[in-house]
Amino acid sequence: MVGAGGIARTFLELLAPFRARTVVVRRRPAPVPGAGRVVTAEHLRAELARADVVVLAAALTGSTRALIGATELAATKRGAVLVNIARGALVDTDALVAALASGHLGAAALDVTDPEPLPDGHPLWDLPTALVTPHTPDTPEMVDPLLRRRVTENLRRFVAGDDLTGVVDPVAGY
Repeated sequence: MVGAGGIARTFLELLAPFRARTVVVRRRPAPVPGAGRVVTAEHLRAELARADVVVLAAALTGSTRALIGATELAATKRGAVLVNIARGALVDTDALVAALASGHLGAAALDVTDPEPLPDGHPLWDLPTALVTPHTPDTPEMVDPLLRRRVTENLRRFVAGDDLTGVVDPVAGY
């Protein structure tokens, strides 16, 4: 799992009943609930070489754009599956197409692509090892109650003098 935000943590919770061996790759070595191990981004290629499935759930920043390119895909274990549930631009799409076409990468499941939407005639549409799903963001019916809960909780924390949740770090870019 590349990334350790809300999507990654929820995914780790969903994996728990399956007793999957999980490794989270992130900027900081801080523990992540549900992760078997946590390593920093400098160990990404080593972890790619070991992983059967690589799940991208990282934020898109200047340092993560094309995080998975030709070099990283070549380092990936032969036959591995890449799943991108974060941002399309985390992956160099041309390098992904080449890795799938060569058979080095076993498959890719992509909820997001670069470009998005994926244009008619793009090679990913014709690769039997590429699964492209429609990136459908949260609806207002989903977001409104969650936002209300976040605001209510942060107001309670603010009044109590506690740290707020969901604080954006402008330096990190998310």
